[in-house]
Amino acid sequence: MITVLASIRIKAGKMAEFLEIFKANVPTVCAEDGCVSYVPMVDIDSQLPVQEKDGNAVTVVEQWESLDALTAHLGAPHMLKYRNNVKALVDRVSLKILRNA
Repeated sequence: MITVLASIRIKAGKMAEFLEIFKANVPTVCAEDGCVSYVPMVDIDSQLPVQEKDGNAVTVVEQWESLDALTAHLGAPHMLKYRNNVKALVDRVSLKILRNA
């Protein structure tokens, strides 16, 4: 099992537009072979002193059956279309690709 934490930094004022496009793509991603879960999340104000909060970021928590499934996802036609649709809304993306320790 592969877990991915994708951090997507959204341009100021573009969060609602980004989330609309992102959420429209979620059912298609969840139907992909090897997708276990695919959930967009945003920060809450927990008031815990160690929290790093960013109101312009979306963290996507993904689980894939294998690295091959993740690789196929990244090249899927609907993901290419999604990336094109959000490119003007996104400042940067970073990924953490993890396995159980």
